[in-house]
Amino acid sequence: MSSPLVTCQWLQENLDNDNLVLIDASMATVIGKEPIVYDQPVCIPGSYQVDLEGRLCDTESSQPHAFPTENQVTEEARRLGITSESLVVVYDNQGIYSAPRAWWIFRAMGVKHVFVLDGGLPQWLAEGREVVSAPVANAAMSGSFVANFDHSRVRGWSYVFNHLENDQVTVIDARSRERFLAQAPEPRPGVRAGHIPNSHNLPFANVLEGDRFKPVSELKAIFSEHAPTLQSANEQQMVFSCGSGITACIILLAAELAGYDYLSLYDGSWSEWGRDASLPVA
Repeated sequence: MSSPLVTCQWLQENLDNDNLVLIDASMATVIGKEPIVYDQPVCIPGSYQVDLEGRLCDTESSQPHAFPTENQVTEEARRLGITSESLVVVYDNQGIYSAPRAWWIFRAMGVKHVFVLDGGLPQWLAEGREVVSAPVANAAMSGSFVANFDHSRVRGWSYVFNHLENDQVTVIDARSRERFLAQAPEPRPGVRAGHIPNSHNLPFANVLEGDRFKPVSELKAIFSEHAPTLQSANEQQMVFSCGSGITACIILLAAELAGYDYLSLYDGSWSEWGRDASLPVA
């Protein structure tokens, strides 16, 4: 499959595929949108649950939601039963919110076949498909996957700082326009208001239509405003930021859908940059 997205219909047809590993990557805390609240727990049949704030987060880091280590991802992937042949599909209960974060973690760590369910659980429910009340128990460490971190997919503050004046590196911020322009306070204490100099603002809601991604043609038009026309290999780098590295992955995935390559996540995002008084703020 060439697209990083799968539809609910595709997933329904592949629920019995022995290579399928279905992952619920929902988060308890939702920032930047009105959360969908469920009366009782529901999930898609056959799905495992991952903890993006625990098992897939480097808790030894001072940054919230820090990218996990290779060892963490290896352990979690094996718990989920992931092998080199697995078709990994990730979804969340908000439609498109935290699933792209899990997708990028697995991509950066070398999982070859990983996809996001477009529309997630809300779309699955809207189509009247079956749900269950609890995820599947652990796969008893049945996987054989070994993580191999591609560091070019995740950037630190120094990379961003050193490329502030480089017109071949475009930084795109997924936070709301009000936060980007320092017209609204940051939700985390001790974090300055504003944005990374020369960065562009693309609130993550702008690439979504309801609970799903906008059509590719619309995404291409959106990104043409924030980055140069698609160029040949090794010319245009795009780095995505947000508050703490979660919703940045939404617009990163949208950029891939629009046809862009050489994409990376600034994992520390504004929670790191805005807290460091030595870094410039616009």
